[in-house]
Amino acid sequence: MKTFRIGGIYPTENKLTAKNPTMEASLPERAVFPLVQHIGAPAIPVVGKGDIVKVGTLIAEADGVMSAPIYSSVSGTVAAVGTAVDESGSSNPAIIIDVEGDEWEPSIDRSNNLETLAQHPELTPEEVSARIRWAGVAGMSRTGLPTHVKLVPPTGVKFDSVILNGVESEPYATADYRLMMERADEILVGLELLMFAAEAQSGYVAIGADKPSAIALMQQKVANDSIEIVSLKPKYPQGCERQLTDAVLNRQMSSAPTATPADVGAVVVSVATAFAVYEAVMKNKPLVERYVTVSGKEMAHPANFLARIGTPIIHLIDACGGIPVSDNKVLSGGPMTGRALSCLDAPVIKSTYCITIMSGREALRHTPKPCLRCAKCVDVCPMGLEPYLLARLAMQQKWKQAKREHVLSCMECGCCQFACPSYRPLLDYIRIAKVALIEK
Repeated sequence: MKTFRIGGIYPTENKLTAKNPTMEASLPERAVFPLVQHIGAPAIPVVGKGDIVKVGTLIAEADGVMSAPIYSSVSGTVAAVGTAVDESGSSNPAIIIDVEGDEWEPSIDRSNNLETLAQHPELTPEEVSARIRWAGVAGMSRTGLPTHVKLVPPTGVKFDSVILNGVESEPYATADYRLMMERADEILVGLELLMFAAEAQSGYVAIGADKPSAIALMQQKVANDSIEIVSLKPKYPQGCERQLTDAVLNRQMSSAPTATPADVGAVVVSVATAFAVYEAVMKNKPLVERYVTVSGKEMAHPANFLARIGTPIIHLIDACGGIPVSDNKVLSGGPMTGRALSCLDAPVIKSTYCITIMSGREALRHTPKPCLRCAKCVDVCPMGLEPYLLARLAMQQKWKQAKREHVLSCMECGCCQFACPSYRPLLDYIRIAKVALIEK
């Protein structure tokens, strides 16, 4: 069974919603669309207060290559082009729409008919990439990098592989698993489209061995000899690009913080992104909705949703029975990499894949104790760093030395903090150092 070579941990999976079929979330009364839902320049509004929009109407256009357009996921009236609180807790530029009905742009194909690449010989790699860019498809996990940018190889590099990430190693999250179980055909066509656009000869769907049903289904569905279903050891952070490339292709990327799978000839995207690519190219559908898990041990009805982008997070939590009566911490993401939300009115965005509600003792941090010099943080670091040292340098505000010790290469996976028997907030201090260096 394949896996990456350096570090890693085995947190309790808590896949409480793995057997829960995806439900279509109800429409909110008001939808909020932050203009930054991707890495790169914010989108530029093309609508104003009082404008009438439908599902699929362009409301903000891309500002250059490293940007992505935003489309309305609801029909109604633009209430404001101003600011709103987003997942970061900050008030940032956003478009706010009052929902009125559910009218879609007629150009969007809403049928369930499967379209394949073989049925469309008129498509070219350039056209596929252009449609992905037009649809506003961006990484639908933590990164949010516009997908069309990933399809441009660095100078002197030729893509030979496209890897779909179906590992979902973050505890609690099951949205990608349900997507694979429910839309396997579309995901595989999306992979073929990405291979075609990248002019890559090999495709892989990487799935954790703890998901045997998804592995079996994908193997049954594959009809392309150039696509392989790869079973990976269910180790965290198996789903990160660097570790996935190592596990599937046996290629290790540079430790430089700017390194990407493209440097070693690979494109890595999530299964959710592949599904969005299928809908963009074959159904003329921009990115207006996504699969989201809402889960927690004390939630009354944890669930997987197909939710419209712009839906307030509290709307999905209420559909699961509401916030449990206890001390709670609500995370956008899972417990390893998720960020605590200070405002539950923040909306679902393109990269929102999981909402985790940690309650009671699970939400509380232990009191940090002195470092034991046990080196467990070093053993589990998938980047081969020395987290105890980086944290100490951050505490002492020795930013230059922290940079020399490669603090900027930290991928913020949280393995070090998880493994520390003294409960030291290693990742917190490392993040402080990274911010201090980036702001200089």
